This record gives sequence, structure tokens and C-alpha cells, in this order.
Amino acid sequence: MRFKLLLSLLMLSVSVHAAQRPVSLDVGGGTLYGTELLPDGGGKFPVVLLHAGSGPTDRDGNSRLLPGPNDSLRMVAEALAQRGIASVRYDKRAIGASALPVWKEQDLRLDDYIDDATAWLRKLRADPRFSRVVMAGHSEGAQIAAEACRQAATDACVLIAGAGHPLDDILRDQLKGKLPPELEAQSERILVALKQGKTVDDVPQALMMLYHPSVQPYLISSLKHDPRAAIAALTMPVLILQGTSDIQVQVSEAQALAAAAPRARLVVVEGMNHLLKIVGDDEAKQKKSYGSPEFPVAPQLIDALSTFVKAPPAGK
Repeated sequence: MRFKLLLSLLMLSVSVHAAQRPVSLDVGGGTLYGTELLPDGGGKFPVVLLHAGSGPTDRDGNSRLLPGPNDSLRMVAEALAQRGIASVRYDKRAIGASALPVWKEQDLRLDDYIDDATAWLRKLRADPRFSRVVMAGHSEGAQIAAEACRQAATDACVLIAGAGHPLDDILRDQLKGKLPPELEAQSERILVALKQGKTVDDVPQALMMLYHPSVQPYLISSLKHDPRAAIAALTMPVLILQGTSDIQVQVSEAQALAAAAPRARLVVVEGMNHLLKIVGDDEAKQKKSYGSPEFPVAPQLIDALSTFVKAPPAGK
């Protein structure tokens, strides 16, 4: 019996690995590297392009700024494959395997990420193996997804734990009451300048992590985008997914997105945090989930996502 169990696990492992392969895309003078995961079986599959969140977050949802791997996006891809849905996830410019010398931090722009995602979507659209093309963006990736879905005219778009207000509004809200009055005033001065497209040289050391000169061009590009305007411009089916235990993005942000696009479907997952894991009100679980892959992604999220991806187009 034990031998049969081990053999079954081995066959399952081989099957999963056989369906997975590296993929790449040449963009903007460099190459982006990712992973394609296909479900077992033949015929055409719907495919989901998964996009990670902000900063040094890689294709699997992991970041060097966190205490360890959480593998959230890798788990989403694997769960989708079990539901008969293909996926592609990739490392952004200057991140993971896509960390090439051609891309410096000071040269990165949100618009470049949007263009890259659009190029991936068009590549998937041209691939005869796929029946439908859907993009799902997580956190900052939700903003990128909304913009790229419009440009590439995808079959559907999914925004997971995405902001519902512009970046400057979010920063003001997050910093309010947490900084001494003088620093809060300095932050406001810098934000106003960046919103006007101007870089700032005199940044207080206490605010350097937020407004370091090398990231200011990226912030300027991000401040030009409003997630509400982006989702309102979408004409394809849209799914908004949000967790109630997300300590980084509140449910009110998802509600703001839904208000801007009344035809979108909003699904709020009870107890799900920003890393798409069920932690509820348990602070120990919340903290541990940021540095451990032992927590699976929320099954409610996978149910909602896979059902939405497989849904036939309106009128069919």
C-alpha cells in the first residue's frame, strides 16, 4: 500500500512538472522570463496571465523584503491547473530572472509594466492553444491589469486586492497621524511636487524609504493613474476579489472599484489576507503567512476565480 502511495505521488509530481515550462518575452531592449503551467489533457484551455504586486515581488508572489517565501501566486497557478485553466506568470523588469543590467531602478515606470503586460496578453491571444485570455493582477498588479486588459482587449479581467484610490490619496491616508507634524508636512510637500511631475532633491532621511530619488520617477508615473478611471474604462467582464483580513488593502478599496464599475462582480472573501491566505483575526497566523508557504491560498478565491474564467462570454 505504501509503495502504491509513493508511486502515485511520484506520477503526480512528474505530471505537474511535465506541464510546466519556462517562457520568455522580449520587450524594451530586454527579456522577461516566466513560467507557463498547463493543465493535464488535450484541447484548448482558457489561460490567465498572473501579475504580481509592487516592489521586488517575483512571479511566485515572493519578495526579498518579506521574511520568507509565501508562494501565493505559484499556488494560484497550480490550483488553476487543477481546474483545467492554464496560466503564465512572469518576473517584472529588474525582478527575479528578469533582473537584467539594462533595467535600472531609476528607469522603471508603471507605464512600462503596463506595456509589458499588454505584450504578454497579445502573445497569449495569438497562441492557438488558448480558448480565452484573462488577466489577473494582485495588489499594484491590479492597476496594471486594468490598464493592460483595456489595451489588449482581453476576454475578462480580474483585480485582486487592488487599490481603489490614486497612490497619493493612499499614502496620505496611511501616513495620517503616524508622522510628527513636521514630517507630515514634508511628505505632503514631496507628494504635491511628484504629482506635478517634479522630482525632489531635499528628502528628509526619515522619508527616504518612501521618496528615495531613484524611485521618484516611478512614483511620478504611478501618480498619473487612477484605478477607478482604469476599471471604469473596461468593457469586458470584470471580477474584483478582496479579503476581509487584508491589513494592506481595506475592503473599502474594493468597494470603491466596484462603485466605479457597477457591472463588475465583487467577491469579498471572509478571513483572507493580502497574501490570499485564510488567517482570520489570528495575528500569529497573519504574521507567519508573510514568511511561510505552509498556508494554502483561500479555496474561496480559487472557486470564484476559476468559475469566472470559465464563464462563457455574455450572449453565448
